[in-house]
Amino acid sequence: MATDFLLLLLPMIFSSILLLTITVTQSEAYSKTTPFEGNKPDKLTHLHFYFHDIISGDNPTSIRVAEAPGTNSSATVFGAVLVVDAPLTEGPELSSKEVGRAQGLYASTDMKTFGFSMVFNLAFTEGEFNGSTAAMYGRNQILLEDRELPIIGGTGAFRFARGYARPKTYKIVDINAVVEYNVFIWH
Repeated sequence: MATDFLLLLLPMIFSSILLLTITVTQSEAYSKTTPFEGNKPDKLTHLHFYFHDIISGDNPTSIRVAEAPGTNSSATVFGAVLVVDAPLTEGPELSSKEVGRAQGLYASTDMKTFGFSMVFNLAFTEGEFNGSTAAMYGRNQILLEDRELPIIGGTGAFRFARGYARPKTYKIVDINAVVEYNVFIWH
């Protein structure tokens, strides 16, 4: 009797295992890597421009939108968050040709020195890269002579971009700054 019952169950067990095996082998994988047919990075572009960080006056390019309770008493303005839409120009004068805009935000995130976390889209409006953007994100210790920020992506000509930006303070007047940028982008 037990043997007959086992003989009846055996085909059902076998068909269940077969069905499970077929189901597992026919399911889609979580991820799939395929050769990319589009824009393959093959060149290094060097961009040189000036960023105008104007905080005071009638036409600021950076506006403080948030702060911590102790920001104004902090030696490093720790906790200040600024939103930016600043011109990028060919030369150090604000009147020189605009080649793009730096749009994003920066926040004072260092309690001991002037260190900002920066999240910028460098949106180009002139020349070969008109309509393209480069995404810059990183830590900027503004008092250091030698500093570097990563380029982590982009759009248009800079799709799949990677690289780095080298900001150097060109001039400070009151709390406004002109920063020279040398940007190297592999795309």
